Amino acid sequence: MTEETTPKPGAEKAEESTSKQTVEGSEKSTVEKVVGEPKKTTKKSLEKTPEVVFIGNKPPMSYVMAVMTALSSGAITEITLKARGRAITTAVDVAEITSNRFIKDLTVKSIGIGTEEMPPREGDNRARSVSIIEIKLAKT
Repeated sequence: MTEETTPKPGAEKAEESTSKQTVEGSEKSTVEKVVGEPKKTTKKSLEKTPEVVFIGNKPPMSYVMAVMTALSSGAITEITLKARGRAITTAVDVAEITSNRFIKDLTVKSIGIGTEEMPPREGDNRARSVSIIEIKLAKT
C-alpha cells in the first residue's frame, strides 16, 4: 500500500539544472549587453539647462526639498516648477517657501500661465481644458 517514490536519476537532475542555467545565463547576457553599452554624451547635456520639477499631490515640502537639492549641486542656477489644475496652489507655495525661508537669493524670473486640452474622460465626449502654470526660479 505504501507508494515508493524513486529519486530522479542523476542525468535528469543535471539536465534540469543546465537548462535553468542556460535560461538564466541568456537573461543575464541580455541585461549585460544593454547595460554594457556606453552612454553617448552630447553638448546639450554638458550645458547648464534649467531643471524642471513637476508639481503633483505630494506635500509642498517634498517639492521644496527637490528644488533645494537641485540648486545646491551648483551646476544648475535656474529651475522651473510646472503644475496643472489643483496643483497650481502647491506650486506657488513651493516657490514662496523656497525663496522666503530657505534660499534667500532665489528670485522669480518669470511666470507663465496657460490652458491645456486634456483628452475626454471615460464616458465624456468632449475634451477638457486644464489650467497650467510655469514658475521659473533663478539664483542671483
